[in-house]
Order: sequence, then C-alpha cells, then structure tokens
Amino acid sequence: METGFSNATTQRRILRLPEVMLRSGFKRAHIYNLINQGRFPQSIQLGARAVGWDSFAIDEWVDHRIYGNPSSRISAGGSL
Repeated sequence: METGFSNATTQRRILRLPEVMLRSGFKRAHIYNLINQGRFPQSIQLGARAVGWDSFAIDEWVDHRIYGNPSSRISAGGSL
C-alpha cells in the first residue's frame, strides 16, 4: 500500500480524519476548532456517524498555508 501523495494531486477523493490530521499537521480538536472559526474546510457528511473532507479542499488549504496569498507576497517585497 502506497502512502505517498503522488496521486493526491491528480485524484479527487474523500479523506477521513486520520489522513486530514496527517496532511494538516493538526490534531482532531484543533481541526474542529478551526472549522468552527471558518478557517478550515468543512467536513462532508458521509453517513449517520461518518464525515470526510474533499481532498482538493484540504490540499488547497495546505498550499495556502505554505505559499500564502500571492498578492501579499508581492506587496511585502519578498520572494519565496
């Protein structure tokens, strides 16, 4: 079983909490706090007691944390 992210960028899938925690670097409680504050992608209801997250939304959220807003980098005068 592969654990790399090579397919993660090309295939859209529903991620469960353990993988969201791995990709974000945050624990369960912090993820839910960020969701409540509107600062993390909303979960998708999969069933009565199951939720997941859109892999594209999580990857975009991570990219935004790493690279920030491109316009803010330019206005700050810095480069990557």
